Order: sequence, then structure tokens, then C-alpha cells
Amino acid sequence: MYIHIKGLTDERFHRPLQLIANLFSEEPEILFSESNQKVDATLIFDLETASSVKANLQLIDENGERFSASYERQIPNTLTEKESFRLIKNTVSHAYLSILQDWTGMVQNWGFLTGVRPTKLLHKKLHEGTNRETAHRELAEEYMITPEKINLMQHIVDRQLTVIPDLYDLRKEVSIYIGIPFCPTKCAYCTFPAYAINGRQGSVNSFLGGLHYEMREIGQWLKDQGINITTVYYGGGTPTSITAEEMDMLYEEMYTSFPNVKDIREITVEAGRPDTITPEKLDVLNKWNIDRISINPQSYIQETLKAIGRHHTVEETIEKYKLAKEMGMNNINMDLIIGLPGEGTKEFTHTLSETEKLMPESLTVHTLSFKRASEMTKNKEKYKVAGRDEIEAMMGLAEEWTEANGYVPYYLYRQKNILGNLENVGYSVPGQESLYNIIIMEEQQTIIGLGCGAASKFIHPVTGKITQFANPKDPKTYNESFTEYTKQKIEILNELFQKESPPL
Repeated sequence: MYIHIKGLTDERFHRPLQLIANLFSEEPEILFSESNQKVDATLIFDLETASSVKANLQLIDENGERFSASYERQIPNTLTEKESFRLIKNTVSHAYLSILQDWTGMVQNWGFLTGVRPTKLLHKKLHEGTNRETAHRELAEEYMITPEKINLMQHIVDRQLTVIPDLYDLRKEVSIYIGIPFCPTKCAYCTFPAYAINGRQGSVNSFLGGLHYEMREIGQWLKDQGINITTVYYGGGTPTSITAEEMDMLYEEMYTSFPNVKDIREITVEAGRPDTITPEKLDVLNKWNIDRISINPQSYIQETLKAIGRHHTVEETIEKYKLAKEMGMNNINMDLIIGLPGEGTKEFTHTLSETEKLMPESLTVHTLSFKRASEMTKNKEKYKVAGRDEIEAMMGLAEEWTEANGYVPYYLYRQKNILGNLENVGYSVPGQESLYNIIIMEEQQTIIGLGCGAASKFIHPVTGKITQFANPKDPKTYNESFTEYTKQKIEILNELFQKESPPL
């Protein structure tokens, strides 16, 4: 889809308009200057700004059909220049989305909201004292979010505050993310730092040495400052790709290095690939009192698993789930993905019916996203996926199934290039929600990332300002520089918590 936009010369508008166009078409091209390229539509903007801002739009498509839209907002005198431009940008986006919806006949339930964390917007309004009715009205007006999605957001916010009543008061503690960058094989849709573990034992050994160093240094800093840990999350990659002996040493390091481990509210280990789970590894988890894991089917269609590069069988998923339950894993999450290649409502209905035979404590329903660096994105012609209407129908099936089986939604996030402009939703049996998932999505607490590819998000305990820091993604670079990255993180922590930096 090619669209020529006239009347908006300020380049600050270009990216927001491109992101909104992405909601309607795969890889649309927006032209902001004259071109010989044949276009599907020409949009003419007339932007009026004084005490109010009014965006008037005309759209003329290639068939000569005309559409119009306008939207107006008052500009309060109290706004800063930055705030004023944000209001102007939202006004332009409002009119732009309206005219594209009229032209294409497609309704965007999330409006022109393209951020990852929509529930964070509602949390902010409610925490500031805005009542629900007003907060809902403002979200609808500001972003054109439909009542259906606003109600979903409210259900999730309510559940989160029930699960973590002190969610807004967690900044005196931290959570820890530990990244293990190895998997049995790389899935076609994946862009996480994950490397096939076969033949990499030297890299694994070096990586684990660096990770143990990070855990000791960060743990000592936390002890010195009297700062406790709320949650620990082992992700990746697949943390159960390493051996049982390596897992045992890793969890022993956690108990030795971190402060007050017995008071940590939740420790999660992703065991997402069933082909990595063994009785010996489950014994290790039990030894260290870890009983929250994930075992991810993604789909119960064997052909799909083969197509996306998951070298395990459907039967293996079921067997390993039952084994984990028998060996004391009391809170198991399973991930499902809507829109995998070759799958429609028939296949997804089968996956839900198989899930019902197991009834895990929590279930995360992802909508496939074409991530830029993934194998699937690089070879889209090889991976045919369902259309928008069928994707929405599959999400509807997930919503009906979870409600019928006693699950409640408790966290939500969105991604760029997500099919159907939908969302990923975490559901849980009440009382079995992942605290870490809530904390990372709502950005109410510093999360320190340790390990290869681990991202840290430092949140100022007073202002809430966010500082991000990422460890290198490949094991070689990580192994060469983990001491320097650890030092840099401690410097940020000292500044964040206003402490003098102890020597390393």
C-alpha cells in the first residue's frame, strides 16, 4: 500500500503516521514528498493551531473516491511546548486513524495506540486519583481504544492490584532476570538471544562462569545496601538447556549470593522446551524449592511444531507436563501462539481441547508477531499465516475458553507487527499469577538483568524515570566483558539509590 501525504512538513509526524499505517497493511510505504510512484491514496492535511488544534483531512483514493475526517482539541495554556506538541500529534493521529478506518473498512480496537504496555496508561490515571469512568473516557478520547479493550485493561488492572496490593510501593526492592542464552534449536519466530546448545559446551562453561560472577557482585551490592529481592525469573533461551549439575550450581549460587532468598516472593524457571526436561532437572528444582516453571506447547499440531523448528513431539509435551506435576511442580504455565503458519480456527480449537486435558495453572496466549530478525520474517513466503478475520476469531476462541475454564486475565502486552493488531494475554487460575510478569509489564520496579542478552530496567525510586541497560547478546562478547558490564550496572544502581560506589 502506497500513500502520499501532503500538508505535513514537520518530520516529527512522519514516524507516528507510518506506525498507524502499519496497522492497516503489511509494509505500507508513506510518501511525504512528490514522487512518480503510483499511489493507492493521497491524503491532504490542513492543520489549524491557535487556542485549539484542528486536523482536517481529505483522502482521495486511486478510484477517485473521496473521504474526509476532522478532529479538534483545546490546547490549555498550562501545557509545556513538549506537551502541546504531543496533544497536536494525538489530534493528527485521531483524524488520520478515522479516515483510514473509513477508507479500508477496518476497525482498530486498540485505536492508534502502538505502545507495548497499554495497561500502564490505566494504572497511571487511576493511581493519580482519576475515577474509572473518567479514566475510561479519556483513554477512548486520547487513543480511540474501543470499550471492549478498555474493559479488558480494567479487568487486568483490578487483578494485578489484588495479586500485588503494594504494586505501587515496590521501588525499595528489586527483581532479578537471569538470561540463559541456549536452546536445543532456534524457533523460526524467535529473536531472543538463543543459541543451539549442541557443540557449545566451552561457550556454556565460560558463560556460566560470568553469570556466577555477576550474581555474586550484584548480590553483594544488594546485601550492602539492605535491598531485598521481590522476584527472580530465569529466562532465555531455555534455562533448562544446561545440565542438571549446572542448574544445581546456579541455584546454589543464588542462595549463597542473593540476600534473604527465603523471603523472595516468587522464583520462576522457564522450561519452555519439553525436550530439555528430565527427572534429574526436576529433582534439582525441588531441591532448591522452585516449583513455578513453564512448559510451552505453542501448538498441539505436530506439523506446525516441525515447521517452526521445535524438535519435540506433541506427546513429549504432554508426558513432560505430567512428569513435572508428579514431581511436585505446583504452578506450571503453558504458552500457546495464535496464527502459527498453516493454522486456523480448526487447529487452534484442537490445541485448546488438548490444553483442557491438562489444565495448567496459567496460560499465556500469544498472537504471532513478525519480528524483524526472525527466520519467519526473513522468509515470509515460506510461512503462510491466517488472515486478520481468522486471527481475531482465534483470539475470541481463547477468550471464551479461558472464561469457561475458570481462568482470569492478569497481564497484557502488545508487539509491533503483531497479527491482527491484537495482543498477548496472560491468564491464570486465581492465586497462581506470575508476579514477575506483572512487575515487568507495569514498570513499577527496577529489574536487574544478569546473563547473556539480559536487559536491565532501572526505575528511579522517587521520580520513576527509567534507565535501560543491556548485556551483550552473544556468548563470546559476554564472556569477554562481563566484569565491565557488572561494574556499569553497579554504577547505575549507586546513582539510582544515591549510594557511594564500593570498589570491585
